[in-house]
Amino acid sequence: MTGIVAYGAYIPRLRLSRLAIYQAMGWFAPALIMVAQGERSMCNFDEDSLTMAVAAARDCLTGMDKKAVDAAYLCSTTLPFADRQNAGVMTTTLNLRDDILTADITSSQRAGTTGLIAALDAVRAGSRRQVLLTATDKRETKAAYFYEMWFGDGAASLLVGDGAENVIAEFLGSYSVTHDFVDHYRGADRHYDYMWEERWVREEGYAKFIPQAVQGLLKKLDLTMQDVSKLVFPCLFKAEHRTIAKGLGAAPAQLIDTMHDVCGETGAAHPLLMLTAALEAAKPGDLIVVAGFGQGCDALAFRVTENITKLPPRQGFKGALADKKTTDNYMKFLKFRELIQPEMGIRAEAPTQTAMTALWRNRRMLTGLVGGKCRVCGTPQFPRQDYCVNPACCAHQSQDDYEFADVPAQILSFTGDLLAVSVDPPAVYGTVQFAGGGRFLADFTDCDAQEVRVGLPVKMAFRRRFTDNERGFAGYFWKAIPQPQPQSASTETAAAKEVQ
Repeated sequence: MTGIVAYGAYIPRLRLSRLAIYQAMGWFAPALIMVAQGERSMCNFDEDSLTMAVAAARDCLTGMDKKAVDAAYLCSTTLPFADRQNAGVMTTTLNLRDDILTADITSSQRAGTTGLIAALDAVRAGSRRQVLLTATDKRETKAAYFYEMWFGDGAASLLVGDGAENVIAEFLGSYSVTHDFVDHYRGADRHYDYMWEERWVREEGYAKFIPQAVQGLLKKLDLTMQDVSKLVFPCLFKAEHRTIAKGLGAAPAQLIDTMHDVCGETGAAHPLLMLTAALEAAKPGDLIVVAGFGQGCDALAFRVTENITKLPPRQGFKGALADKKTTDNYMKFLKFRELIQPEMGIRAEAPTQTAMTALWRNRRMLTGLVGGKCRVCGTPQFPRQDYCVNPACCAHQSQDDYEFADVPAQILSFTGDLLAVSVDPPAVYGTVQFAGGGRFLADFTDCDAQEVRVGLPVKMAFRRRFTDNERGFAGYFWKAIPQPQPQSASTETAAAKEVQ
């Protein structure tokens, strides 16, 4: 039995009210009012397609054996590097094995479903045991554009494997159609997509290719739409989404929502993000059909198994959707996307060139957040050093690798700095204390300075640390995300004493 073993999802915490875009730019583009409902997900200034992919993959691997993963595919049309394997950065961050196959799959909005078919075929053929398949996109548009309203940022990840004891959704088959249909494109030297008219993609694209693929799949598997529990496919236009489903014979209850009102369309990640939503609500025996659109269409069918009730808890789509902070600060959105260039001051002129030799030598520490743990006394420490930090031990060369990324931690000290260079001032940073031992001086992200306090739990997140615009290089490291929790003054005092 081959199929999906686990799933994960990531939607950035920040959501931009679409009405805020209209309020700022309606004087210039009054037609925006027609689509100024709901909100779209937006990356923080230190997030991109790669960091979102890592977050979704970490969620997917919750409770899983990482050593069993022997291939990782990263699917996106907006990867930060054109000639540096982004999937290789992701696997290093996740501390997967070195002897695995990695690949970037790109250049189409259906890259996610195409990569999923490739992963399933590899496992079914026996050449791979488990494949981590992650799709992500952070698409850019010019300001005051309908697509700025419609798009959203996000990622989804699926672990593909075999075995009746592991598979939560059995793969039944796939059907693909490919057409050089240009509803939009982005040249290799361009930053933004060029869009053709909406009626073209509605009537000649969505309305024809999705039914062609879904009907071809059902015929191939000798199934009807009445056999389908949930139908999953992306579509920018809600009315067209319903019309296509009705034409296929699907009732409204069978259709998974496009999530337009709550996060927008997340590009190559969207069909897989919708699939994670379907899996979260699925029952054993449900039949799910998912389709990905883009220069044709891929359609895949899965039968949910009893194992879905045994999957370890994870954030998933619902958790990612619920963890949000809505903003109406459109100027912040523009700066985070580098659509405006305010003066950053002389301190921002510090050199940012990365020494590739140092990055390579310290890749496990910098990219994987791997420290050391003394095999003599069991004390963890970051970074890993020649001598144990425990004054009662001080053993020499006693450090084994120790991954800190998923270790519970809390704030030991912090400051909010209005003088430091920051895209989102004040810069908040401080010392993090890990459970069991180990301290880490970290930048804080996805937080307001007034929410931060000593003793507050944090979770670690892989984020972009800087961008070297002169050389086209992005540098990444780990940051801490405070997790505000309501608590009494006495509880807060006790937490502060505990970390001291």
